Amino acid sequence: MNENELSDAIAELIRIASTNLPSDVVDALRKAVDSEDTENGRAQLSAIIENIELAARENKPICQDTGTQTFFVTVGTGFPYADMVEAAIIEGVRKATEIVPLRANAVDLLTGRNSGNVGKHVPFIHWTLVKGDKCEITAFPKGGGSENMSALRMLKPSEGMEGVKKFVLEHMVRAGGNPCPPTIVGVGIGGGADIAMELAKRSLLRPVGDRSGIDEIAGMEEELTDAINSTGIGPMGLGGRTTVLDVHIETAARHPASLPVGIAVQCWADRRARMTIDSNGKIEWHRN
Repeated sequence: MNENELSDAIAELIRIASTNLPSDVVDALRKAVDSEDTENGRAQLSAIIENIELAARENKPICQDTGTQTFFVTVGTGFPYADMVEAAIIEGVRKATEIVPLRANAVDLLTGRNSGNVGKHVPFIHWTLVKGDKCEITAFPKGGGSENMSALRMLKPSEGMEGVKKFVLEHMVRAGGNPCPPTIVGVGIGGGADIAMELAKRSLLRPVGDRSGIDEIAGMEEELTDAINSTGIGPMGLGGRTTVLDVHIETAARHPASLPVGIAVQCWADRRARMTIDSNGKIEWHRN
């Protein structure tokens, strides 16, 4: 495998993520239609599903906002192509911008000049180093509307988990229809400010319905899902039973003096696609 072949594969990964939602998301949306008891809610969910089907059939992006190109890379210390991964991702984004096509979403902070989808720190790559000789790359195009609903609060430890739940619920009520619900809400608890936000975004990589391995946290995920859905905000903020498809929580140890809570919101277009590469350069695609 050379860098050109890898960048071609990255471009294909972005195409998959941009045009085909994972089956867990589609299944959750279909179940939401069946359980929705309001006319507005059913109409919006039906339009969303029609949009998903049309995008897949026509091989076109699911949303006009094709997102900030974001990647999660888990690379083994013995992976022989590690030194070409970053450059291949950047070139793959350039290729996908033309091929898919992607909307140009990278704007210089000071000049306002649009540089396509490649700019300073964009695409952003979250790296994890592990033992082994394989590499896993997840494409995670992140739309601006849902990203604008991110939040961070440094709670007092005395507020505890009840304070965490109160913060998440109140924030999602304020968000209303802005993040294009039904959403998936990622919550990171603990660590520091940066760690909490990283955990919140990483939690969005989990399939809809995938519960935390910690019983108490899994219970919080279900409790928050029910609480947010009870607000009646509904699909696209127009009323209904389905405001979120799920809430995912990841945790870390914290300093005794702080209780950081990060929130990362993903719109109904929960775009993600994954590929693995072995030590021989063989690629395997994963749709969810």
